[in-house]
Amino acid sequence: MRIALIHYWLVAMRGGERVLESLCRLFPQADIFTHVCAPQNLSPLLRSRTIRTSFIRKLPFSARLYQRYLPLMPLALEQLDLRGYDLVISSESGPAKGVLTHAGTPHICYCHTPMRYLWDFYQDYLERAGPVTRLLMRPLFHRLRLWDVLSANRVDVFVANSRYVARRIARLYRREAEVIHPPVEVDLFRPKGEPRPAKAGAPCLCLGELTGYKRVDLAVEAFTRMKKPLLVIGRGPEEARLRSLAGPNVTFLGTLSREAVVRQVQCCKALIFPGEEDFGIVPVEAMAAGKPVIAYARGGALETVREGTTGLFFQEQNAQCLQDAVNRLESTAFDPEAIIRHASFFSEEAFAGAFTDLVRRVTAAGTITF
Repeated sequence: MRIALIHYWLVAMRGGERVLESLCRLFPQADIFTHVCAPQNLSPLLRSRTIRTSFIRKLPFSARLYQRYLPLMPLALEQLDLRGYDLVISSESGPAKGVLTHAGTPHICYCHTPMRYLWDFYQDYLERAGPVTRLLMRPLFHRLRLWDVLSANRVDVFVANSRYVARRIARLYRREAEVIHPPVEVDLFRPKGEPRPAKAGAPCLCLGELTGYKRVDLAVEAFTRMKKPLLVIGRGPEEARLRSLAGPNVTFLGTLSREAVVRQVQCCKALIFPGEEDFGIVPVEAMAAGKPVIAYARGGALETVREGTTGLFFQEQNAQCLQDAVNRLESTAFDPEAIIRHASFFSEEAFAGAFTDLVRRVTAAGTITF
């Protein structure tokens, strides 16, 4: 069976690209289609595959300014030639699902999230834009939203990475979605030998891209007030502002290798997860290391974290509520082995089994059966 994997862009290794890696392992014969590609930033597995790009890659500075070409991406997707493929799997977070396929070719869309900058974060982007950009954004994004909804009709089966995203798909596209949680490298983070609680004085950890919606500022503010150690791993547009808010007890480590990230997670006291995410792979990675998670009680964290067993929630997205949860952490006993067992439900093996079963159902007898 010839399979085409459509991914929005390949410029870094984030959660969506980890899912694409798993799909490549499931379907080693598959070809990858994307808008732009920066091979030097990809894993060896992705670099080893056949990657075809849309005309966006030929535009000036596209590997760096690819998001500026968002209005052209619907047109670019429709120029991709997918004739001869027996199955199309799109990986949607940016524009990917709008490809044109043969009438007899099933199209499965694995949706990490409907495009947030078109929907949930539209007003935020509008506020940060300059006056000329703001003037152009309103009509352009209006047309892109129309296309986003219409292109959902080109998908035969939607798969959501969480129940939270499935509800957003139902609300925006009026489509039902099967939920298959994304694969997490739980074995990579699992400690060797018997897991133990963190040493006294171990720091808490924030991990991820330093962007506004991640709300790392809440962690920086809360820990600066408490004068407790906090490590921040990652870079992004919020870094300078976060550094200006931080006290001497907050340490910024920048971008680390995968191996260094694993070591830091295994040694931390707890992971702080103050943003609202569609799923959130990082909390599961921390739990795979036997570490509790303090998470904002919204989004995908409600599906991965278990209050009092694998972590704690704070109900309001402000520094004081987060601070109260950190204080509760001091008086809550967690069993590292129980946390690790819970994380195993989100393993790559679990993802592979569920997704393979879905593909079998969809392609059975050459017809859509889901």
